[in-house]
Amino acid sequence: MGIFETLFHALPELVLVIGAMALLITGVFAGDKYFREISYASVTLLSVAAALAIFGPAPPTESIFDGAFRIDAFSTFCKVIIYISAALAILMSERFLADEKVGRFEYPVLIVLAVFGMSLMVSATDLISLYMGVETQSLALYILAAFNRDSNRSTEAGLKYFVLGALSSCLLLYGASLIYGFSGSTSFEEIARVASEAESNTGLIIGLVFLISGLAFKVSAAPFHMWTPDVYEGAPTPVTAFFAAAPKLAGMALFARTLVSSFPSVLEDWQPVIALIAVASMAVGAFSAIAQTNIKRLMAYSSIGHMGYALMGLAAGTAQGISSVLIYMAIYVAMTIGAFACILMMRRRGGMTENIADLSGLTKTNMPLAIIFTILLFSLAGVPPMAGFFGKWFVFFAAVDADLVWLAIAGVLASAVSAFYYLRIVWFMWFDEAAEAFERDSGPVLRFAAWGAALLMFPLLTVFIGPLAQVARRAAAALF
Repeated sequence: MGIFETLFHALPELVLVIGAMALLITGVFAGDKYFREISYASVTLLSVAAALAIFGPAPPTESIFDGAFRIDAFSTFCKVIIYISAALAILMSERFLADEKVGRFEYPVLIVLAVFGMSLMVSATDLISLYMGVETQSLALYILAAFNRDSNRSTEAGLKYFVLGALSSCLLLYGASLIYGFSGSTSFEEIARVASEAESNTGLIIGLVFLISGLAFKVSAAPFHMWTPDVYEGAPTPVTAFFAAAPKLAGMALFARTLVSSFPSVLEDWQPVIALIAVASMAVGAFSAIAQTNIKRLMAYSSIGHMGYALMGLAAGTAQGISSVLIYMAIYVAMTIGAFACILMMRRRGGMTENIADLSGLTKTNMPLAIIFTILLFSLAGVPPMAGFFGKWFVFFAAVDADLVWLAIAGVLASAVSAFYYLRIVWFMWFDEAAEAFERDSGPVLRFAAWGAALLMFPLLTVFIGPLAQVARRAAAALF
């Protein structure tokens, strides 16, 4: 394949990286006064990239750059959701950054560069391209976490994320080097061939354990979750919204492609590891969130728990399991974007507030926001017939179908525990005495994101689950 044909197949990534460089140069000369224009231009870039991913010239399946990346239904599914969630994150940030006086042009550019890294992650079919995508994403995220330089909390969040992220990169690289040493290749396809033919896989399995540890950090799965609550709390709230959505999907997609494409023949070796990580994540998320009083820390532990449910589908190791992961992550991203839109509306004249107690009696001061938040919390808890219930149904069913009944039972128990802290917030909003009212003028973007997410969760609109499941099945089939 010629270089121009190869680049033709990578048009979404080219649009993102060339556009980001152009916006960065524009911002350097124009300054922060054009922050809004650069933000809108970044959203346009992401929209164009999403359109190219869906309607672009790339064939259904194509390997590019000598097999380092693969364009297929799986990568396209993930890219489109990542691009849409990133565009919403930028639009949701504008008012917050302006009010906090930290509206700098680098912000949307960093998000676009992080998304470029995520695009590489979901298409990576080589250990080197895998690492390149992970680090491209991570370097931008470290800066975003510490974006509010005048805030001690934000600076601390960025530093913790960077230090622990460097540790996870070391684990990932060490695992990749062991795998390369025992297989003689960095290509997923060649690694899969060697793993299936080798009489003893001990060296490869040890390398895989380290690789799994590095990837588990990226999706904040227990016991590699320790950075998540502090980073979520300390980072600016719109940044936290972005962290909780797009990078999680990219990390889970990379997790799935790496295990299924490289080690299908040793499923019985890595399946118990993923299952135990899933149980640990669900347990940590369910029990640790109960004691939280800060809504962002609670969403951090909620995120850890939700990654456990998604890993349950991955542990199945089947096409049905991978499709359940994609369905779950798509619903999770929608729920998370909506929940953080509601959190960004928790603003009073003195600034943002993050205490769960501040939601007390919300129905008496802001009924529309209370209704939206209630729907989203019910869905996060997996209460039927909300969309979140169907997400859990798919991963539970995949686990049972793979003879992991004990794992499905653990998921049901964790869901019962996690329902407590979600429904406790609902109780505060509907039955407690009213706290001081929030500002009503939250802006059209936040209202659109919150209402849109809530409507997608609403029982009458769960008809979209059917088409989503069909697309997810086609995407999962591309890995097998």
